Amino acid sequence: MKDKPLKSSNRPSIAEFLAEAIFSGSYQPGDFVPKEIDLAEQFAINRSAVRSDLRQLVDVGIIERISGHGSKVREYEEWNILDPAVTDWMTRYASPNPKIQREILAFRLDVEPYVAMTAAKRAKARDLVAIEEAFEGMGQNLDKASSPEDRRLHSDYDVAFHIAIYKATHNIVWAQLSHILRPSIYLLIEMSNISATDPEDSLERHRQLMECIRSRRPREAFLAAQAVLDGTAQALGIEPGESTLGRDLDLV
Repeated sequence: MKDKPLKSSNRPSIAEFLAEAIFSGSYQPGDFVPKEIDLAEQFAINRSAVRSDLRQLVDVGIIERISGHGSKVREYEEWNILDPAVTDWMTRYASPNPKIQREILAFRLDVEPYVAMTAAKRAKARDLVAIEEAFEGMGQNLDKASSPEDRRLHSDYDVAFHIAIYKATHNIVWAQLSHILRPSIYLLIEMSNISATDPEDSLERHRQLMECIRSRRPREAFLAAQAVLDGTAQALGIEPGESTLGRDLDLV
């Protein structure tokens, strides 16, 4: 694995090197990462610099220092995944890691149907315009998605579609959370759009969700959001698992 220099430093970044290894799955929760002395020797830097970089990973809950043993990767639920550095690493390095993809999908399956249901109750005209513009952008770039740039644009509009739904709740917590969650949402969308065998069907599921919000049908919006995410799970080959909140509720 190649080391990646920090933009603000001439020396290699141990934090970046280990983040790539951990997020890609080379080190799993419970594994020990290389010791300070070994990292210092490998990258030809002093141990204080290594210790400073390891502190970055400690501060966001990804590793823990165990006296006399070294540094161990913590369980996923201990990671501060809403920290900007962590979401950045997740976006850049977690695409080969199905366990992290499954965790993100589980969260979205539990949360986004409720977000869609709330949006169907509260969306204003400008919110509907934002959702529709994002949907139209998805369709335009799906039709001509013959290059990496077109596919990137399709994914960008797909992310904008979901972010617009968060904002349409007119809840300041959901609206702010949409900004924080953007990298993790993008990770799943980009990977699922690459893997999807039914892009037209996926687009139709998004259209149905948009129509349910536009026509103020909260229950149907909830179910339509589930259908969109079920399609994401299928494209990624991930079992939704226990993330089935609300499937048996009598929604109104």
